[in-house]
Amino acid sequence: MKFSANLGFLWADRPLPVAIRAAKAAGFDAVECHWPYDVPADEVRAALQETGLSMLGLNTRRGNVSHGENGLSALPGREVEARAAIDEALAYARVIGAGAVHVMAGNTSGPRARASFVSNLLYACEQGAKDSITILIEPLNPYNAPGYFLSSTSLAADIIREVGRLNLKLMFDFYHVQIIEGDVTRRVEHLLPLIGHIQIAAVPDRGAPDHGELDYRYVFDRITALGWSRPIGAEYLPGANTDKTLGWLAAQKNASQKDHSHV
Repeated sequence: MKFSANLGFLWADRPLPVAIRAAKAAGFDAVECHWPYDVPADEVRAALQETGLSMLGLNTRRGNVSHGENGLSALPGREVEARAAIDEALAYARVIGAGAVHVMAGNTSGPRARASFVSNLLYACEQGAKDSITILIEPLNPYNAPGYFLSSTSLAADIIREVGRLNLKLMFDFYHVQIIEGDVTRRVEHLLPLIGHIQIAAVPDRGAPDHGELDYRYVFDRITALGWSRPIGAEYLPGANTDKTLGWLAAQKNASQKDHSHV
């Protein structure tokens, strides 16, 4: 099983190029991030080339964070800003070779919001397809993201089907889905054809995936049995020292090596 370090949380106290090198040293197979825009894209690309890691994805900007904004693409009347954020994310992704962009919906509700989101996702998919970039959408739980438009996997699946573009996929974060809906392993199996990326964290504290409500050893076995072979995103809050939280990664790598030795 392969794992990606989400550098929005892991080694977040270090500049992004330094964090990429730390992820390589720790044994991660790939990296991903949230909002890398303060770092020149060529510096990130250089660190990726140096380490041999790929950047799986990044997020569109949230908007005015000081006003509580958490994405723009489902906000009626904000289409110009939303598409500028999509263009910015796609341009950055092209330079660093990232395969996906998470288009953030924002805090809103109702049919006008849905129409705006669908329209902006169509735009994102058309622009992303030019460079084979996947567009991701992710349901967020109401504790971490109160009022967020995309609030369930069923709504996300409906919107993916409505948009009808092959490069629009679901980001299935076990942490969020467990809090929103539960029944996570059945859901991941049911939704697998729509899933473009998987993320993990402990529930309910969003710490390392080695404690809490979810038994990730079982989850990893189920994901493997379903044929998932792409890196799984470790998007958890490590506290002060990321390196001290990585026992789960070493244990999983050791387990994988043992499984291969028995083949």
